[in-house]
Amino acid sequence: MGDGRWGGADRWRSAGGALGRVIVVWAVSTLTMLILAGLLPDFELQSAGGDTFTRTALTAAAAAGAFGLLGALVWPVIVRGLLLVPALVLGLLVFFLNGSMLLVALWLIPDGRGAANPETAVVVAAVMSAVASATSTALAVRDDDAYRRRLYRLTGRTRPRASDDAPEHVPGTVFLQLDGVGHDVLRGAVADGLMPTVASWIDAGHRLTPWRTDWSSQTGASQLGILHGSNEDVPAFRWYEKDTGRLMVSNRPASAVELQRRAVRRTGDGGLLTVDGASRGNLFSGGADQLALVLSMAARRGPRNRSRAGYFAYFSDPANAVRTAGSLVAECGREVFQSTRALLRRETPRVSRGGTYPFVRAFATVVERDVVVSAVMGDMLAGRTAVYADLVAYDEVAHHSGPHGRDTDQVLRRLDRSIALIATVAEHAPRPYRIVLLSDHGQSPGETFEGAYGLTLKDLVRAGCGLPVPRRVRRIRGGYPRTESGGGSEARDAARDALRLALHRPVDESGETAKELPARLSEPLVLASGNLGLISFPDVPHRMTREEIDRRHPALLRALSHHPGIGFVLVASAEHGSVVLARDGVEVPVADLDDGGPLAVFGRGAARAVRRTDGFPHVADIMVNSMYDPATGTVHAFEEQIGSHGGLGGEQSYPFLLSPPELSPPVGAGEELVGAEQVHRVLRRWLRECSGPQVPLEISPPTDGSESLLPVDGPVTQDKNR
Repeated sequence: MGDGRWGGADRWRSAGGALGRVIVVWAVSTLTMLILAGLLPDFELQSAGGDTFTRTALTAAAAAGAFGLLGALVWPVIVRGLLLVPALVLGLLVFFLNGSMLLVALWLIPDGRGAANPETAVVVAAVMSAVASATSTALAVRDDDAYRRRLYRLTGRTRPRASDDAPEHVPGTVFLQLDGVGHDVLRGAVADGLMPTVASWIDAGHRLTPWRTDWSSQTGASQLGILHGSNEDVPAFRWYEKDTGRLMVSNRPASAVELQRRAVRRTGDGGLLTVDGASRGNLFSGGADQLALVLSMAARRGPRNRSRAGYFAYFSDPANAVRTAGSLVAECGREVFQSTRALLRRETPRVSRGGTYPFVRAFATVVERDVVVSAVMGDMLAGRTAVYADLVAYDEVAHHSGPHGRDTDQVLRRLDRSIALIATVAEHAPRPYRIVLLSDHGQSPGETFEGAYGLTLKDLVRAGCGLPVPRRVRRIRGGYPRTESGGGSEARDAARDALRLALHRPVDESGETAKELPARLSEPLVLASGNLGLISFPDVPHRMTREEIDRRHPALLRALSHHPGIGFVLVASAEHGSVVLARDGVEVPVADLDDGGPLAVFGRGAARAVRRTDGFPHVADIMVNSMYDPATGTVHAFEEQIGSHGGLGGEQSYPFLLSPPELSPPVGAGEELVGAEQVHRVLRRWLRECSGPQVPLEISPPTDGSESLLPVDGPVTQDKNR
């Protein structure tokens, strides 16, 4: 009876505290509205003839109360109705929707004393939401129960899930993927004080382990292997499949569905997260039932598509929505300032950063980050067993600003703050959590292939095939750009020789060709995945051999393998199986490959990676890897990126794994962690250590309408963002 009495007293005390906080927030909001009415000429809280201060204060209180009620009751309904709106558009609409609610609140005031023009309403609503959120947080910060309830509300949770397994005694695991952050970048950020949270973990005994990617060093291959245990037959970020006529692009929803379906079929289980798991911001679900911003589920239609519901849990709080929208606008401004500064300072290398890129960057660094972090917080408060989340901010910025510099340093600082927030929320979760940081690949710097040599990979291929090339390609003369990979004159002369060889006709001293060869009926399809290029001949149903290519285009393979911007070429051979071609006439059968010879500069494991990819059913007719300069760490991307990944060469091939000391070492002493599939096995082992045996559940996404066929004579869109 005493327990019940004290329990009742606690409930009354809690209710009284909550009521007190509501009154304080209301009072602060009222004061804020009065101040804004005094500062903004187009915002009125008085009648035309004027009112006493008391009457004006009552009007402000009524408006603040109405605005607060609308935010609590109407705003979630509005957001629910906008779930199908893209997140970037929703972020931009937030200000206007919030301003509209303020106009409605003013309209509800008796006697029509409140008025504001639409532009002012947007400003007032944004300030009111921010002040109310800050006040509520400040009042709750010293009350653990109140703070916990606020976290539940901000993350769309009302209470922890009930569980018969007493999860409070069994640790959960959160895997946070810092997309594109290489091992060396993380170490540098820790040493420079950019990531104090990560630094404190390392000082406390966390293990920092580098691992080596496959040849295809990009999120599609790495994350598929990590989450589903197989990245077989993923030769690049984008590739053409002759048997189906599909153009596969890893960050397209239909392609992601198909890749996940194939992985599930090969492994026989749903993935890493099939047991009480959550997948947040990923390309693939990992078999999780709880989803937010998961690309492979975005192609679903109907009630089974819960991926977009992750927006609702976050944006249903107007304070969250306004804060994120404000940060989005600020990030767009930051990108414009940084790109203008780089232009004025003539920083090199540099790529175009105009058009829609500021908005794309803002989505990756603000909207995606906020929604994913909020979802992870909600998962921990709900006591989920396993969570895997991807934060893509660094990868997006590094593509356009380069992997090292002030722009990416700022992103790393913000990522560390997100990690710290997640770690803080873990202290309020109903079960302990072990947080594992990892990345899917790194990024290698370098000028683009076109910037260094004056022509694209597609231009070089077309020249080697005797197809028309742009006039700028035929005018490589003494002003040829200086490259990072060697002396300007030597690179220029080598490039001119390669082009002369490719064109297979005389070139005069001015660089002009003697005549134009007629176009062939069938043109090669050239795709770029960072510094990895793929060349396919769609009219030939099988993988072409070197002998077949030489008969059709005698100059092509020589032009590619001799070009100073290309490290090596992989092609099938009727005589030798498959061969690797490089400069100076080097030819090595794949069966005889080792980490010396033409692959020596790419480091240990390069031969294994090339040999594995050569066995994929959908490997391209010709695989091209750019040059790599170990002295500078640079590569040349075949697309518009000065920080790139996708092939072999430098930091892109070395991501990291940071694990707490309670978990077993990823690999034994002196051993290497190689390939995304091995990382998957390590993460599965850690889940077993935390929660006992994991029983995989079979799950297979639908395949209807997985991908439209690619017309072989149609244009191919090169997606830059991944």
